[in-house]
Amino acid sequence: MLTPRQIVAELDKYIIGQDRAKRAVAIALRNRWRRQQVSDHLREEIMPNNIILIGPTGVGKTEIARRLSKLAHAPFIKVEASKFTEVGYVGRDVESMIRDLTDLAVAMVRAEKTATVKEQAENLANERVLDLLVPPIPVSVRMAVNREELQEEERSAEEIEIDLEERRQRTREKFRQQLLAGKLEERLVEMDVTSDNMPMMQVITPVGVEELGINLQDIVGNMFPKKMKRRKMKVSEARAYLMQEEAQKLIDMEQAVKEAIARVENSGIVFLDEIDKIAGVKSTSGPDVSREGVQRDLLPVVEGTNVFTKYGMVKSDHVLFIASGAFHVSKPSDLIPELQGRFPIRVELNSLTDEDFVRILTEPENALIKQYIALLATEGVDLIFEKGAIAEIAHLAFRVNEKTENIGARRLHTVLTALLEDILFEVPDQRTGKITITAEIVRDTLKDIIEDEDLSRYIL
Repeated sequence: MLTPRQIVAELDKYIIGQDRAKRAVAIALRNRWRRQQVSDHLREEIMPNNIILIGPTGVGKTEIARRLSKLAHAPFIKVEASKFTEVGYVGRDVESMIRDLTDLAVAMVRAEKTATVKEQAENLANERVLDLLVPPIPVSVRMAVNREELQEEERSAEEIEIDLEERRQRTREKFRQQLLAGKLEERLVEMDVTSDNMPMMQVITPVGVEELGINLQDIVGNMFPKKMKRRKMKVSEARAYLMQEEAQKLIDMEQAVKEAIARVENSGIVFLDEIDKIAGVKSTSGPDVSREGVQRDLLPVVEGTNVFTKYGMVKSDHVLFIASGAFHVSKPSDLIPELQGRFPIRVELNSLTDEDFVRILTEPENALIKQYIALLATEGVDLIFEKGAIAEIAHLAFRVNEKTENIGARRLHTVLTALLEDILFEVPDQRTGKITITAEIVRDTLKDIIEDEDLSRYIL
């Protein structure tokens, strides 16, 4: 498990600035590891330190939470809090975030366990592919050959069958060598696959299928025999399909589900975006009633409750909730007091400056400049950005944010797209070997858009 300092260093590779927010989430993540080391009788009493990240859009709130979950190898889900108010809130829907988180955790554990049995599953799949290429000799053929050869030779039926099987095995070995050498990938084989068509089944319930927490696919699958259909496919496709089948047989799914639920309960992370959209002054009518209703429905999930999923009961007591919002109109104190109390840590993120934009364009491992250079390299083009050009792009993005809506680092996407549009369009036809972007090219290309405020609002 990484120390807080190491966690911040990892986050620094992808997120520029926002040191206070990084420190807060690093401590929260390390505390989860510390809790696992505490004695059993006290472990259940240690609650997660949920966090509210406060700041305008595009300053790194979501990216911090997403990168944090990857560092922790933890199930992570992003939920827009405002979605629960869209068509009149329904309290049951709030628990769906835990159900979705559990689905993700099960998929994550299944993928990990599949990777551990990949080699074994591939060997078994290859054997089944060989069975398709060199099938066993049918009984009717063996009997016919036996009668024919018995008439010609003074050999027993058993000796002839042994000879036939030896011939088949020699052929099978030749095919095995070709298969492992990759020479049979395009060859067609016929095999039986499970049909996706399942019987239609209508469930009429006031809560909906997902709320039942029941896997209807499993129920229906047990009630009706699986339909099989004959399909022709390439050897490469058949191997991939058979590898999945064999991996499923090798994995103990019951144990995988238990492990996934344990991960959700002890290391799951829910990112509640736009929490400011459900905060507001108290009102007896109108949309504010719905907002407060959503807060009250969120409260038990954040506090800790048992959520019924198709894999069984999942406790949300120790799930880490990271909320975020711009809070332009409302304040964290406008949330109901009970919900405020469940988010004891509040961190304000800073707006981005010209210098931050320059660093965002160049320093992170997934920096935009690096992405565009890699994209054009696929066309055989060497794209070069001069330092002056990068500074000019950052300055223009900062100016547009000041003149129009401040969307933070996302503005860099719009500016770079407008700047490189002609190059990205023309490159496949021209195939020029080297393109250098200078500060002058940036100014000339974007001058009209920046100066025309109406045009700027539409394009940037």
